[in-house]
This record gives sequence, structure tokens and C-alpha cells, in this order.
Amino acid sequence: MLEIRHIVKQYANHTALDDVSITVPKGKIFGLLGPNGAGKTSLIRIINQITAPDSGEIYFDGEALNASHIARIGYLPEERGLYKKMKIGDQMIYLAQLKGLSKEEAKNRISFWFEKLNIESWWDKKIEDLSKGMQQKVQFVATVLHEPDLIILDEPFSGFDPVNTQVIQNEILELNERGATIIYSTHRMESVEALCDHIALINRSKLVLQGAVKSIKDEYRNQTYRIYFHSENGQFPSSEAGLWQQLESKGDSSDSVVIQVDPAHTLNQVLTAVIDQVEIHQILEIVPSMHDIFIDQVTVTNQALPSS
Repeated sequence: MLEIRHIVKQYANHTALDDVSITVPKGKIFGLLGPNGAGKTSLIRIINQITAPDSGEIYFDGEALNASHIARIGYLPEERGLYKKMKIGDQMIYLAQLKGLSKEEAKNRISFWFEKLNIESWWDKKIEDLSKGMQQKVQFVATVLHEPDLIILDEPFSGFDPVNTQVIQNEILELNERGATIIYSTHRMESVEALCDHIALINRSKLVLQGAVKSIKDEYRNQTYRIYFHSENGQFPSSEAGLWQQLESKGDSSDSVVIQVDPAHTLNQVLTAVIDQVEIHQILEIVPSMHDIFIDQVTVTNQALPSS
């Protein structure tokens, strides 16, 4: 859906984006990740043609990005932009018409979404009368009313309680199932694994990681396992041959142990070595979470890059 090529963006003496190239597959949920100030919002503003890059180019669905594509994009900014003293129903109609919908079609779609999110009674309320989470629901509706091909959500769960977070997360998944490509920008990892097919991680204006979530997690697998077992002495055997090292144990009666297998060997070799000494009940591979990978990559790049 998007081909972002060698984008550079500078503000005065600050480089917001430094030669960033990203591919966003069509029909996927794409996580744009990074700490605060990494450059995510700068890139989103360029995609939305709010600002222009100093150099580089972007292709939208195979065409050089241009003004005609704005109607095919829905954008939920991190800093919300609704009119606080305007009635919500009138405001939704106005925003929908800006995206090319007729007044009648706008009313129909607004009614559909308000009923879907159980906010029918909000039509005549003003934004300033709503809580932050309630305002967020309204802004989400405004983002998706015109059924855009590309939906860009910048910290969409800010201000939501867990129940409403789940509601909007389900709506995002449903929109994606219906064909929308979604860019989900965040520095919080809790929902990335639940939502995202692919990710790109930006830190200090540079792209440091990109790819399918499963492939990235597979690259970080390091043969670490939690083994549930029973033995007479309540201990898991140590490895005299250096096949594995014990990282953690739990309880006197054994219960479980975490081991890391030496890269030159396999879990099967470990099991062969211990099978006469313990009774194995269960083995679970410990795969690093996206949170762990995020912290690792940000730490590594912060150490490698000079202080600004």
C-alpha cells in the first residue's frame, strides 16, 4: 500500500527522519513503533501531506503520493482536533462531507457507527461535555466514516479504559478484515502482538528494524525453555558437558526450571542427557516478546548513536 523511500526531514538543526525506507503491505495491520520523539509522527504527517519531506519519495498503491490520495486515507492524530463547542452530530456530518460524502450518506454512516459503539445519545452533545475516552470514540468514528483504504492511527488507545480499548481494538481488526490497510503508531507494546502483522521500529530518526512480527520474533529465539519436571531430589540436573545453562528454578519440589541450550546443541540432546534422571511433564519455549525486542533495539541504537 505504501512504499516509503529514503525519506529525510529536518527542522532547523534537528533531523526528524534520516534516510527512512519502509514498505507497508496492502491489507495488513502495520505497527509503526518507536520511543517518544523517534520520528513516527513526522513520518505520518508526510504521508498525510501535512508537511513535505526534504528528500525521498512515497508511493501510494503504486502511484506517487499526491493530493488525490487524501480522500483514501483516514487519520487519527495523537493530538485530537475536534471542535469542542460544536454539536457532535453536526461535526461528524461536516467532517464526512469534507471527505466527499453527501449529507444523507454521512447521516446513515454516522448512525451506523453511533449504534455500533452504543453512543446514539451523543448526537446533540458537545465535545467539551465528554470525557477524554468518549472524545476518542468520536474521533475514531470521524477517522473511518468515509471507509478509507488506508487508516493511520496515532496512539489510538490513549484515554481509554480496558473495556473501551478492547472495543476499539475489535473494530480495528474488523476494518482490517474488510480490506483496510492500517498503520498503528505507538510506543506502547501491549497491543502490538495482538494487532500487528508487520512492524517498523524507528529510533532517533533512523529505521532500526522492519519485517513481519513472526519473522522478527523467530530471529530473536535463543533456545530458552521452561521445563516442568519431577525428580527425587527436586532438582534439575546440571550439564557437565555444557549442553545448557540453568537460568531460573522454581520451588523445592522442582516444579519448573528455565534453561538456555547452547547454540551448538539442541533441546533433544538435553532431553536425552536428563531423561534417566527426571520425569518431564511439560516444555514451553520462551520467545522474546515485542516489548523485549523493542527495549533491546532501542538500547542498542542509543548506545551506538552519538548524543544529539
